[in-house]
Amino acid sequence: MKTKLVAAAFAASLLALTGCANMDRQTAGTIGGAVVGGVVGDALTGSTLGTVGGAAAGAYLGREATKR
Repeated sequence: MKTKLVAAAFAASLLALTGCANMDRQTAGTIGGAVVGGVVGDALTGSTLGTVGGAAAGAYLGREATKR
């Protein structure tokens, strides 16, 4: 059940990001990283703190990965 929830959240985030055609690369990386990080944090810990921490870490990593 949890795998289906993670897959649905990932698919929804990809659809949301494709709708923002005028978004720059770094912003898209930050948002995508936050979404993926939040999902991974929740999957690993199952707590709100893990979700928020994962989202923060994912946003940071996504921003850093897309710097020019």
